Amino acid sequence: MKAREVRELSDEELQVELARLQRHLFDVRAQAVTEKLEDPTMLSKAKRDVARILTVCRQRELELQRQVRQGEEK
Repeated sequence: MKAREVRELSDEELQVELARLQRHLFDVRAQAVTEKLEDPTMLSKAKRDVARILTVCRQRELELQRQVRQGEEK
C-alpha cells in the first residue's frame, strides 16, 4: 500500500487496515519462524506498511492538536 493510498483513507478505515496488517504481520512472522515463508521480503514489506499507517495516524493527530492550539490562541 502506497502512502498516497493510506492518506486517502478515513480514520476509521485506517484503524481497520492497521488491525488487518498487524494480523498479517503476525502471520508472516509465524511463517518465518517455521521456515514456511515463500518470499522473505514479505516480512519487511508488512512492517513497512504498518509503519506507514502509524505515521499517517500520528500526522493527523499532530495536525488536530495544532488546530486546537490555534483555536485557543484566537
